[in-house]
Amino acid sequence: MIFKVDDKFERSFIVSNKIYEGFLSIFNDNNPLHTDQQFAIMNGFREKVMHGNILNGFVSYFIGECLPIKNVIIHKQEIKFNNPVYLNDNLFFEAIVTDVFESVNAVEFKFNFKNEALKMVAKGEIQIGIL
Repeated sequence: MIFKVDDKFERSFIVSNKIYEGFLSIFNDNNPLHTDQQFAIMNGFREKVMHGNILNGFVSYFIGECLPIKNVIIHKQEIKFNNPVYLNDNLFFEAIVTDVFESVNAVEFKFNFKNEALKMVAKGEIQIGIL
């Protein structure tokens, strides 16, 4: 098995306007919290909040493109959002292998996203299968 418990992977992502606009265009989620600056501010945020599922896209990219092997499939994924993410936030992603199941070619990771202030914005778990 290529993975071992406690293996750590790190990557950074920027929630750029291109990513934000692409998400809006594809999924058409026009909730005013994500699209209306004044609405977001009136509801206690410093500006409009980015869609949480943009982070799921970053996780998918990490699994599909950043691991040392490409022949993987996501079995399950869970994410909890702790703090808002804003446009142009620089996010630091860390994933740590927590379990390796050699008999079924599966690996589990815990992951988290932190912003530039090192405040946790999301965390979760993911299990992948190796094809």
